[in-house]
Amino acid sequence: MSAGDDGRVRLRAVRDTDLEWFLAFEHDEEALRRSRFTARPRERFMDHWRDNVLGDESCLVRTVTVDSRPAGHVVSWWEEGERRFLGYWLGREYWGRGVGSAALTRYLRDEEAVRPLYADPFIGNTASVRLLEKLGFRHTGTVRHGDDEHALLVLPSHLNPAGDPP
Repeated sequence: MSAGDDGRVRLRAVRDTDLEWFLAFEHDEEALRRSRFTARPRERFMDHWRDNVLGDESCLVRTVTVDSRPAGHVVSWWEEGERRFLGYWLGREYWGRGVGSAALTRYLRDEEAVRPLYADPFIGNTASVRLLEKLGFRHTGTVRHGDDEHALLVLPSHLNPAGDPP
């Protein structure tokens, strides 16, 4: 049975100690390759999280846990005050186990009510794109971040997290 199927996946408020887990997850080479993200040095990472994520009242962030152990995070934020974006990051040991699906379903159902909600994963990160589409996000185009093309996905206002009408 996968971790996502048996209720072991939970969301909770971020604790300071979670940031060390998040930093380690961000520095995983395979995760970086798949996301086309550039890992930040520890001090810059901590400053970003404390100032721009935890210090921004408009950000909604939760730690994803499996059996009470930090497995990643889910966050949403306003981009240029116009669009609400969703992002998430899971430790590699939780990939392919239903953790992302369970965590995002809970987050979209219980935490983040803003719709439409956008996401822009690297287009080559097919697992992330598929997961978001499974949850009801629709492909609306592409955007560039530096040299990389990212899918622009939207969860429309008329859909619940599973892609079903309310």
